[in-house]
Amino acid sequence: MEMAWLEDFGALIRAGNFSRAAAVRCVTQPAFSRRIRSLEDWLGVELVDRSTHQMILTPAGKRFAAIAETVLRDIEHGRREVQEIAGTSASTVKILVTHALALNFFPQWLAQLQAMMDTAIPIQLNADNMGASEQIMLNGKAHFCLCYFHAGAPSVLDGTGFQSISLGADALVPVSAPRADGTAPLHPLVGEGGGPVSLLAYGAESGMDRIVSAMLGASAMPTSFTPVFTSHTLVLARMARDGRGLAWLPLGIVADDLTRGALVRAGDERWDIPVDVRLYRPRGRQSPSAETFWRLAAA
Repeated sequence: MEMAWLEDFGALIRAGNFSRAAAVRCVTQPAFSRRIRSLEDWLGVELVDRSTHQMILTPAGKRFAAIAETVLRDIEHGRREVQEIAGTSASTVKILVTHALALNFFPQWLAQLQAMMDTAIPIQLNADNMGASEQIMLNGKAHFCLCYFHAGAPSVLDGTGFQSISLGADALVPVSAPRADGTAPLHPLVGEGGGPVSLLAYGAESGMDRIVSAMLGASAMPTSFTPVFTSHTLVLARMARDGRGLAWLPLGIVADDLTRGALVRAGDERWDIPVDVRLYRPRGRQSPSAETFWRLAAA
């Protein structure tokens, strides 16, 4: 059995069909199909139901998907750990941080942890959207993921292969630039004449988009929205201040804007979305430096 076959199988699951997965793996589709068939031959079971035009996993395929994911992640973590022990790799802790937390929460939190360290631990930060961060974690390419959590929009990292701790609470609040009077929102949640509200939206791969969409989907309040601009948190905050629309933004980021009057609430607290700041990690043992970092974070 070749480890590349497991990586091929993971690519197939993520891509949803053979042609896209083959392109991701930089091989022809016939060659990719043969590699998936080789994995099935080695296992002695069919992983993919080939009786349909859609890519559907068999029951055995669904179970093996979780096993393959765990094996690849453990191998990557093991490689880094033995390299660290042998002194052939720097004991760098790799942390994924979503855009909303990279500038607002992470620096102060990291400074608090570093003040507790007897020996400095090198940190590598990668700021990205939640979708990309989840995939990196699933592939075992990072030690931790720092992100927002909302019960209505769970992450794949809430599965059995990972664990998390809460580092604090925040809320996504609907905000807008003020009208000329300085108090009323330029883009209120209740639109003029009941019309749609101009929404500054998060990208589809963003965890914030999942959270806001889950809240709006569960809301019984009759408000419709027209997305007018899509980006990540810090850009949306700037666009909101410029009067381009309404956005749900973390209170930790816009509190000063609300105090100064650069932004005002576009709706009352019924529209607030409570969120947790969470740190995720794989359940399996990681490198000594990563385990030290986790103990300090969880203290």
